[in-house]
Amino acid sequence: MWKKLIFLTSIIAVCSIPAVGQGPFRLTWVDNILTISGDNLPGGMIEIWYLEAYCRPGAHDRVWDETVIGHTTELVGINKKRTKLKLRCSLSDGVVVTHRIKVVRDGIEYKVIAINPTKNSSDAHWAQPCIRVGHFTGTQDDPDKYAYVANSFIFLDDTVAFMPTKDWALEARYIPGQVWRPTDVPAADVNPRPLNPHIPSNGLIGCVSGDGKWLMATTWEPWHELFQGVIRCLHSDFRIGGLAAGEKKKLRGKIYLMENDVPLLLQNYHRDFP
Repeated sequence: MWKKLIFLTSIIAVCSIPAVGQGPFRLTWVDNILTISGDNLPGGMIEIWYLEAYCRPGAHDRVWDETVIGHTTELVGINKKRTKLKLRCSLSDGVVVTHRIKVVRDGIEYKVIAINPTKNSSDAHWAQPCIRVGHFTGTQDDPDKYAYVANSFIFLDDTVAFMPTKDWALEARYIPGQVWRPTDVPAADVNPRPLNPHIPSNGLIGCVSGDGKWLMATTWEPWHELFQGVIRCLHSDFRIGGLAAGEKKKLRGKIYLMENDVPLLLQNYHRDFP
């Protein structure tokens, strides 16, 4: 009898230990910062500037202020468990973008609807969720603000490629940083940071945690660019592609927070974005 009780107690104890790369995660959004927190998440939280900017096409060789479309964001609602929230962005050209964000077992999911209720076309072609990964990678207090780059990766030739990747670009209107684009986005339309000549195999960009046990990766459908930024950040920037008068478009995205298992990441990615 006692052996059975000890065995049962052991099972309960093991089951109560949160696994690497599994929630529960919690969400908050305050002053344009979306925070994902979790008791076993490396660094305790990941902050996302949500959203940094909505942007016009033709951005790569233009002053940044001329690319940005002004916007404001408001929190429409959040549930008591802090696992679901809704945001509304109002762009200066009249476009309205609704964001539904929810916690899932291996990260968070985004569902976005962009609507142009005006009688004029909109140049809102892409937007920037800016994921700050300093805490996650254990480099937040490093004097070298680019120390996180060595933990960061994309996929080239169907293989994980850690940064700096091959043929790292060094010249652009603004430096440093690195941008990658898909084949269907013109080079003239991407971020005015150094543009890498290689096309990624998929829309994933991510990093490994400071202890090497976790990974964070993010993607959108459709995606406009991948970007290694200048405030300890990584971007998969989503593509709207402009909106005609009265037009509505749907987009979706995800942040994976999971064990450091690249084959499993790719399996989950192909499941979610077939």
